Amino acid sequence: MPALSEQITSPPSAEWPPNYVQVYAWRQRRVLQMRAEPKLQYGALEYYKTRPTEWITHWVDTYDPRNVASGSMARIPFVLFPRQEQLVDFLWACLSAEQNGLIEKSRDLGATWVCAAFSVWLWLFKEGSAIGWGSRKEQLIDRLGDADSIFEKMRMILRGLPPEFLPAGLGPDNTTYMRFVNPANGATITGESGDNIGRGGRKLIYFKDESAHYEHPEMIEASLTDNTRVQIDLSSVHGLGTVFHRKREAGADWEPGQPIAKGRTNVFVMDWRDHPMKTQAWHDEREAKARDDGLLHIFAQEVERNYSASVEGVIIPAEWVAASIDAHIKLGFDDSGMWAAALDVADEGLDTNALAKRKGVVLKSVEEWGERDTGKTTRRAVNAVSECGLVDLQYDSIGVGAGVKAESNRLVDEDLMPKNVWLTPWNAGAEVLHKDKFVIPGDKNSPLNGDFYGNLKAQGWWQLRQRFERTWRAVNDNTFTWEPEQLISLPSSLPLLRKIQKELSQATASTNTRMKLIVDKSPEGTRSPNLADAIMMCYWPLKSVRPMVVNAALLQRAQSLSRPHGLMGTRRL
Repeated sequence: MPALSEQITSPPSAEWPPNYVQVYAWRQRRVLQMRAEPKLQYGALEYYKTRPTEWITHWVDTYDPRNVASGSMARIPFVLFPRQEQLVDFLWACLSAEQNGLIEKSRDLGATWVCAAFSVWLWLFKEGSAIGWGSRKEQLIDRLGDADSIFEKMRMILRGLPPEFLPAGLGPDNTTYMRFVNPANGATITGESGDNIGRGGRKLIYFKDESAHYEHPEMIEASLTDNTRVQIDLSSVHGLGTVFHRKREAGADWEPGQPIAKGRTNVFVMDWRDHPMKTQAWHDEREAKARDDGLLHIFAQEVERNYSASVEGVIIPAEWVAASIDAHIKLGFDDSGMWAAALDVADEGLDTNALAKRKGVVLKSVEEWGERDTGKTTRRAVNAVSECGLVDLQYDSIGVGAGVKAESNRLVDEDLMPKNVWLTPWNAGAEVLHKDKFVIPGDKNSPLNGDFYGNLKAQGWWQLRQRFERTWRAVNDNTFTWEPEQLISLPSSLPLLRKIQKELSQATASTNTRMKLIVDKSPEGTRSPNLADAIMMCYWPLKSVRPMVVNAALLQRAQSLSRPHGLMGTRRL
């Protein structure tokens, strides 16, 4: 007979979707072995005491009534796919470190089932555990016979387990309405709803389901603060400025292998792409249906995790940003053209510096860092762009950004400034460029730039919007004519791509007292979109003498130009 460890750890299925018949056969063999040799049961209980991921995959069932339509089983083994396994690791890491967690999820990824299964594992294997669950409505917490409610999910999990894993003395009185009590070890799982969340006493861990949708989240936060050391906020996204959104913005993204951050909410993201059965074709089909039904904003919120989907006045819709990903590959152009770069300087608090670089219209890199010393920030940015050849480095010159000027002048005076780098101050509050030209070139019914934009920042963001709109049209409309220099492409390989996408669709537009367009980059509850600001400046540079896309002859001419009066190393700013 195989060794105990081999019998327990042999994976029931290594394929996706799993062969559920084989999984059930594997389980049945293991149960029969445990019944034949009682020591195997004891060994299994000890083994799974510290292995929640294996216990869930090996023994827990889930339920999906949609399977019935295709002739499949509604009740199936809960074989975790990789991102779900990582979610279990995340929950265990947060609990072990006694730190809060937040799960930002797309719909239909099984996150609630994972958290419910983890709760049952704690209840079974951790003596005296007190687990709390809350949601905005009581029926979402517990509704007998309704598998959409959390406690009924946990009852189904218990009913599907072999008796060998159930506590001695377990009966119907131990799994009553919104309250489970383990008669063998005293562990409990209790539920609360609405404004009563957090009123039920101290907890080892507390799960807040759909926490972006609470009516009075601040009241709930106040109640829970002293009652548990580990809160797990679990939700799809729902608008800007909510407590859930603010916690997510201030949180620390977590990935496997990273330590849990102390004193900050740790963030775990479950994207639709993480599901092994959700392909780009799946996404596009549902997106098309949502567009036809007039529900694209719901799709963007529930599937794309777009916080601004329901926000009015968004300057750059998330759909346009998504279309720009690898646009140069989709449309068959390259990164021909000159280099340009832009630096957005950190302001205060959790604000970060951001540096964006592009070649032609292809964004080549974006990075951020938290340095508060503008001298160090300037040197880091200059070093980062010095390898690009001739390059404009636009920098935000307002507020703390003024310190860049002093440091750049020092570098010039001491002959330390690379000869190929221009530094150009970018003043967001300055007058617009080309005031007497039409907002829509060639359209005499269009307003003039000077009459339409309130300042340079508004003009830059609107120009960036037009790039994304043209790119979206070029990707989706075969009749639309375009030139590469009118577009923008975000390579899918960019390390911060998802954060870039979110920030680009954060800014909203309104009008000032003179009825001119102004930009609100940070709607209430959001952080300044530093990455997006750097990208905007990078694609709307000031005083640039070089074209965005050039042919070989023009490139050679640009490289032979004498340094203009604004070139660093020739003249102080």
